[in-house]
Amino acid sequence: MNGPISASPNNFIWIKSATLDFYRPPEPGPGVGEVVRLDRALDDIVAAGARVEKLAGGFLFTEGPVWVRDGGYLLFSDPNDNRIYRWTPDGDLSVYRTKSGYTGPDIAEYGQPGSNGLTLDRDGRLTINEHGNRRVTRLEKNGQLTVLADRYDGKRLNSPNDLVYKSDGALYFTDPPFGLPKFFDDPRKELPYSGVFRVAGGTVQLLTTDLLGPNGLAFSPDEKYFYVDDWDVKKKVVMRYRVERDGTLSHGEVFFDMTSEPGEQALDGMKVDRKGNLYVSGP
Repeated sequence: MNGPISASPNNFIWIKSATLDFYRPPEPGPGVGEVVRLDRALDDIVAAGARVEKLAGGFLFTEGPVWVRDGGYLLFSDPNDNRIYRWTPDGDLSVYRTKSGYTGPDIAEYGQPGSNGLTLDRDGRLTINEHGNRRVTRLEKNGQLTVLADRYDGKRLNSPNDLVYKSDGALYFTDPPFGLPKFFDDPRKELPYSGVFRVAGGTVQLLTTDLLGPNGLAFSPDEKYFYVDDWDVKKKVVMRYRVERDGTLSHGEVFFDMTSEPGEQALDGMKVDRKGNLYVSGP
């Protein structure tokens, strides 16, 4: 198997005819940081004295954390390293899946070939957004992969990013080109837009092309609203849509605008808690 062994996505060292099950060992945690409270309302959400704990380190990039309640462990992606990791509360860290997002021979061209977003379906099966393979898959109980989406209208997806299930079993995912080597200018790109999609009954449905780089997404607790944010340094917004009975989206509006925040980073993952509070990893 051919693959890169350097840390930088721009200067790869290439090794031929070898089996690569690791690129660099992760560093053990913990480490702590403080919770900065800019509004007293946060006291109703985060307990006084709560600390930020570092579970593990030494990764190239981390994405898509999902807690597996039945197993009592955390899974997360390192898309640069093409792996999914497993962390347990006793501090044990292990590789859960290698080649988690790409198996192609030209992997050295990719900055983030691995898996990105992870989530679980109603049956507890892991669902994976695969950057390099440009598809959404489900890991079955027997270890086999089922492809849920890899094309729309006959064209390959860009590089599925984040994903969330609705309670009826329909899957929603975002598809910006950030997993492609040259992003928006990559010659491999087949779709002329970055879409938000829905998968139900084996059919892939395009819901909206409103955003340049749709990324994190989440439902309100009652599933009447759907949130999606934009990885766009010129438009750092969270959009809110009304969810129709057929699962489609309508009445899109800017829910929160962080464009004025300085820096080159935009918006990424999002979660909603049981009370409807929206958490956004922002600039």
